[in-house]
Amino acid sequence: MALHLKLYDFPTYQYKLFEKQTGYFFVFIVISGFTTIGNIVVDWFAQITLRQQLENKNMQSELQFLKSQINPHFFFNTLNSLYSLTLKKSDLAPEIVIKLSDMMRYMLYECNEKKVNLSKEILYLQNYLDLEKLRQGNSIDIKFDIAGSIENELIAPLLLIPFLENSFKHSVNTSLDTIRYVHITLNVNNHLLNFSIANNKSSAEYNTENLSLVGGIGLENVNRRLQLIYPNRFELNILNLPQEYCVNLSLKLTD
Repeated sequence: MALHLKLYDFPTYQYKLFEKQTGYFFVFIVISGFTTIGNIVVDWFAQITLRQQLENKNMQSELQFLKSQINPHFFFNTLNSLYSLTLKKSDLAPEIVIKLSDMMRYMLYECNEKKVNLSKEILYLQNYLDLEKLRQGNSIDIKFDIAGSIENELIAPLLLIPFLENSFKHSVNTSLDTIRYVHITLNVNNHLLNFSIANNKSSAEYNTENLSLVGGIGLENVNRRLQLIYPNRFELNILNLPQEYCVNLSLKLTD
């Protein structure tokens, strides 16, 4: 004889089952909730990681593009000056060749790193100034004063050269009754770099409408590079006076 048992035949067990049903349901909801939240958090972190990777990739691409915009006119002008000196068989020609070679080697082979030794960047600037002195002769007063400890300091390559290019553009390519000048100071103290450059210029270049953009694409370029590489670690002030143009940069070299 078959024995068929049903739940309602055991009212005590039926009561206990219904009594614990709410607890079982609550546990199920909690487990499901934690699982869902966990999946959401994992997906969120994955999206953040992917977005950061894309941003870093885009930033590196933009940095490479900005670095490639370094004004090539200086090299063309220097080569033209070198050609003139070779025609005159000047003793200055070999010196120009050596300095130009050092600058091009630095740009082609050493500037591929994110950061370079500050002393190498300074040597690049010094070679630039020396070539300008050779090209301009006594028609311009060039000073470059360096102070502080520059050893073991790192900086983004070719970051300062646009300021020099801009100063010579203002000072050399304008008609002035007085001796033209470009005066530069660079000081490093406790990983803080202070760089300033001043040059005289014609009052006709004075622009009160938009001082921050005076100097053109070169300074826009370097300002963008500073924002990308040194966010919240630099201060750039540009002063455009009727007869003088000044740039002051304060830059924290380390985090």
